[in-house]
Amino acid sequence: MLNPINKTIELGDGRVITIETGKLAKQADGAVTVRMGNTVLLATVCAAKDANPGVDFMPLQVEYKEKFSAFGRFPGGFTKREGKASDYEILTARLVDRALRPLFPDNYHAEVYVNIILFSADGEDMPDALAGLAASAALAVSDIPFNGPISEVRVARIDGQYVIDPTFAQLEKADIDIMVGATLDNIMMVEGEMNEVQEADMLDAIKAAHEAIKVQCQAQIELMEACGKTVKREYCHEVNDDDLRKDVHDKCYAKAYEVATSGTDKHQRADAFDAIVEEYKAQFTEEELTDEKVEMIDRYYHDVEKEAMRRAILDEGKRLDGRKTTEIRPIWIETDCLPGPHGSAIFTRGETQSLSSVTLGTKDDEKIIDDVLVHGKERFLLHYNFPPFSTGEAKVQRGVGRREIGHGHLAWRALKRMIPENYPYVVRVMSDILESNGSSSMATVCAGTLALRDAGVPMKKPVSGIAMGLISENHGTNYAILSDILGDEDHLGDMDFKVTGTKDGITATQMDIKVDGLSYEILERALAQAREGRMYILDKIMEAQPETRADLKPHAPRIETMTVGKEFIGAIIGPGGKIIQGIQEKTGAAISIEEIDGVGKVEISGCNKSTIDAAIRAIKAIVAVPEVGEVYEGKISSIMPYGAFVEFMPGKDGLLHISEIDWKRLDTVEQAGLKEGDQITVKLVDIDPKTGKFKLSHRVLIPKPEGYEERPPRAERGPRPERAPRGNNNNNHAPRNNNQGHPNHQD
Repeated sequence: MLNPINKTIELGDGRVITIETGKLAKQADGAVTVRMGNTVLLATVCAAKDANPGVDFMPLQVEYKEKFSAFGRFPGGFTKREGKASDYEILTARLVDRALRPLFPDNYHAEVYVNIILFSADGEDMPDALAGLAASAALAVSDIPFNGPISEVRVARIDGQYVIDPTFAQLEKADIDIMVGATLDNIMMVEGEMNEVQEADMLDAIKAAHEAIKVQCQAQIELMEACGKTVKREYCHEVNDDDLRKDVHDKCYAKAYEVATSGTDKHQRADAFDAIVEEYKAQFTEEELTDEKVEMIDRYYHDVEKEAMRRAILDEGKRLDGRKTTEIRPIWIETDCLPGPHGSAIFTRGETQSLSSVTLGTKDDEKIIDDVLVHGKERFLLHYNFPPFSTGEAKVQRGVGRREIGHGHLAWRALKRMIPENYPYVVRVMSDILESNGSSSMATVCAGTLALRDAGVPMKKPVSGIAMGLISENHGTNYAILSDILGDEDHLGDMDFKVTGTKDGITATQMDIKVDGLSYEILERALAQAREGRMYILDKIMEAQPETRADLKPHAPRIETMTVGKEFIGAIIGPGGKIIQGIQEKTGAAISIEEIDGVGKVEISGCNKSTIDAAIRAIKAIVAVPEVGEVYEGKISSIMPYGAFVEFMPGKDGLLHISEIDWKRLDTVEQAGLKEGDQITVKLVDIDPKTGKFKLSHRVLIPKPEGYEERPPRAERGPRPERAPRGNNNNNHAPRNNNQGHPNHQD
């Protein structure tokens, strides 16, 4: 007998979120159904009974999947079934993962799998905003150890008002779009994009989101209590030796602190840290140094490294590479460094380096988006690659990982609003990380800006980015904010806060917090320090590249756009595409046309200006409206006894009467030396208002002979006499002859 348990959450605008458990997927450790309107998500969580041998980290896997049936659609492809995760699904899963991961106990190492599935949607509400709530609620109704609950909401600012979990339609009008994950007390994760907003505005958005999250967390606590899951399972995933822990600390801390304050580079520092622990292990015999003991020593020594780094910063203000907390690593920049791409740049900051290139394409290069709920085309693309050699690792690179998709998406968000809306080119930025020691996504933003400007893309404003860190203790009472963090400072620190923006405001952000008790005061100071760093880097960018390239590089494609009436779209395309294909073959240009907002948008691309100009002339000829008094270069299409028909515009023929060929009298068209296929210049002298037929003249374009006299106009006819009524007998009619219609002819 089913006994489902429900909790409801009111959003304040009439919408209600319902959480239900005990009905579906009951064999999972925890399962809930989250519903808002017609949007339904199922979240399940399963954890292994024990940790795998040698695992000393949290093996969490979050999967988010949207079923095409949820929106009444068939999947594409040959098999007509869901395939690998889309970028959107991966990004949604990462948002949930980043909020959950820090809240599992440090010593819990069992495999945990979280699956979130969209089973129903109406295309109005955005399901990704409910994924974090669903995952946390599934953990809440399980016995898996978890220091939550958490929830995630999307907050948007629309017309100055903060809206929680906006619809797709509402989001289109927002100037702030961020996802916030938090517990009852602390912000855990922030990610989103903005339209050059100020730091205070972003903080207000985070606060508005947190207030909504508190309500959702409280509902989960009540659901957990109703399910009787307040006591979680016991586990023992670590073997500890307190005496060994103390011995490692006593013998290694001073040496580790010396390395932490030495100011050496990444690899020298890593080698020095490794030498300390290897020296410590050398005191034991091979028999004493069991696998279990080695694992404990490595774990305790990691804590020593962390403490040494943090104490050096908090007590002396010394960072691992010798910088001050606000200091930015040395920057060097090179643009136009590759001859093949349409734009290129190298941005190096310390030991982090991005080589970015820009490719300009045509409409045919647009990315087609065909997700379950989102359809359309994307004209600005950014791809981020992180090869193993960038960190000195000797391993093969296979495919694009989730991290690369996430970092590339952040950089894409940072730059996309700076591309003009009506820019005719499809733009692809590709960032290859050649060295990495912190903030490679922010290096991508900077290198991307430089490469775009080198390509001649008229960005609204240049964008820079910086990653901020935090070292804190005693719940934030003692802390240090770090500008331009290293990889180790990210790993061993309490915060990774990436901020991008122009001189006028923030365009994108990503924040992960690993510590409790981070106050809004600290966030405010971090944002202020980040702005100083962004401005410094932006000055370096402008110093290296003061102006955007005035023109495209010679080998870049040329694109022109024009607008035509929608009634001409069919004429340009022609039957079966005959006309447009003919223009492309004749001119060498690539032409695309589509109806947008009731008009035809024509995009013409080619390798040079003459190619494009020829295509434009051909299209203009098709869509041009004949005007009386205009002169045209025509072609004789047929000869008649009374004149010639001339195609003076594509698809438009007019009559050149024999009397309009020359000033002298002609008995035949051939007397003028004209034949079918000849080119002739004509003037449109009249358009019949009833039939729409065109009357052409050639003689008006040649000089009138001296002494020429115009034939006097025919006298006006008087009124015709009334015709006698016809009889009903056909025999009363006079016989017809072959000369009927010629009244002057006599038998």
